[in-house]
Amino acid sequence: MNRRESLKALGIGTLSAGTLLAGCKPGTANTDKASPEVETTGRQDFEVARDKELLAKGNFFDDREMATITILANLIIPKDAHSGSASDAKVPEFIEFIVKDEPQHQLPMKGGLRWLDVQCLNRYSNDFKDCSPKQQLEIIGEIAYPFKAKPAMQPGVTFFNKMRDLTAIGFFTSKMGIADLGYKGNAPGKWEGVPADVLKQYGLEGV
Repeated sequence: MNRRESLKALGIGTLSAGTLLAGCKPGTANTDKASPEVETTGRQDFEVARDKELLAKGNFFDDREMATITILANLIIPKDAHSGSASDAKVPEFIEFIVKDEPQHQLPMKGGLRWLDVQCLNRYSNDFKDCSPKQQLEIIGEIAYPFKAKPAMQPGVTFFNKMRDLTAIGFFTSKMGIADLGYKGNAPGKWEGVPADVLKQYGLEGV
């Protein structure tokens, strides 16, 4: 599938395809930042090698896009009394990594971020990240509920669905997210002997 077919599948349409493709050109990502170290504990050599290969490519999203992803992720999973926010759990970094590990996410994410900025520029004369919190919530409210969204907002609905999925996956597979779920992991069973009622049934009390 080529880029224009992908945009059509995403629901963006031909009218805005040229504008969106301009924001999806390769070589716009920021590659100046130092790459984070690769976690090696409990991992096999091929997994570590794969991570290093992906990180060596530099950042896929530029600073503006990462700022938008961070805001969106924190709107989806905000900090509360029980747990930290999506960005506290490093969800934006997870999304940056996953689009390189699974390239099928690259065009929908780049195109969706561009669509969101175009909408905000038309309405508020600002990119999404520079809009006020009220304005950000206003436009998100139009794409966060698929069954209520207007047909013209369907490209945003498609993008926000993907953003929500990636945020949830990133958060609930993190240390913070696992703790938030209360998952304790596997634990050995504790043998306390044959129940008293079973022993009584077979006349084996006190044996």
